[in-house]
Amino acid sequence: MTTNLDALLTALYVHLDDHVLPSREQPVKRGPNRLLTDAELVCVAVAQVLLRHDSERHWMRAAPARIGHLFPRLPGQSEYNRHLCDLGPALLTAARWLARAVPTWWERLRLMDGTPVRCGASRVTVNRSGLGEIAGYGMDKSHHAFYWGAKLMLITTAEGAVTAFSLAHPKELDERKQALHLLHVHDCAPGPGPVPIVCDKGFAGAGIETAAEEVGHLLIRPVRQDEPEPEVKVFPSRLRQRIEAVIWTLKNQLGLERHAARTTEGLWARTCQRVCALNAAIWHNWLIGAPVKRSLIAYDH
Repeated sequence: MTTNLDALLTALYVHLDDHVLPSREQPVKRGPNRLLTDAELVCVAVAQVLLRHDSERHWMRAAPARIGHLFPRLPGQSEYNRHLCDLGPALLTAARWLARAVPTWWERLRLMDGTPVRCGASRVTVNRSGLGEIAGYGMDKSHHAFYWGAKLMLITTAEGAVTAFSLAHPKELDERKQALHLLHVHDCAPGPGPVPIVCDKGFAGAGIETAAEEVGHLLIRPVRQDEPEPEVKVFPSRLRQRIEAVIWTLKNQLGLERHAARTTEGLWARTCQRVCALNAAIWHNWLIGAPVKRSLIAYDH
């Protein structure tokens, strides 16, 4: 089964190096030069989360045996951690390119939902952490519990490829404002025309629905208890379960719930790392004709 991961990393590196992150000369600065290019570092970061190594220290000890035949030059743990925190823009570019390289990018349907990303469980962590710019206290309504962290907003295709995402402070930007900001900033679907977006009851309201229509999107959500029942109930409940499954994959299988970030840059880079790994697996499953496009079984061991 190792051959499948090798094939994914090889294909991913070739496409990133040729079309997305071409090799370029490193800027002149003090200290040793980087051992890996951006394309190589993205592939190593994708392999880390697909093989379920949450700790960079443990990953750098296991990487030579797992992917050393593909990347004979691997940095040390401190260098890898430092470069990974600076790799957020490259990971975001790669994740967006991968989402646009799958056939379902051209489908006129999107799923949207938000989920908390917990960053600490004690007051000492809150005081010492460098995540104060993006982390704060919020309410996880799904589990009826408060948390300290950031809010992750996702827009995906029907199969699970993440086309747009953002992190926001749960107090400074609520779920509706974060969704509108994401729809304004990023193109979650190609071309003009209305794009139906399936979401939950938290996005109810005339203001957000009107603002979404102005951007060119139609929000489809279940009816709230204080609203009259429609004559025809056509809400696709099974699609709501798909976005929940995508969130579970990111937070549990790919380790976003165990990100261990202590700075804003580190949290953003680790989020982009997980999204890029998910999109890379879906993209490669399309290339090889796998029956289940969001399956990670062939790459996690």
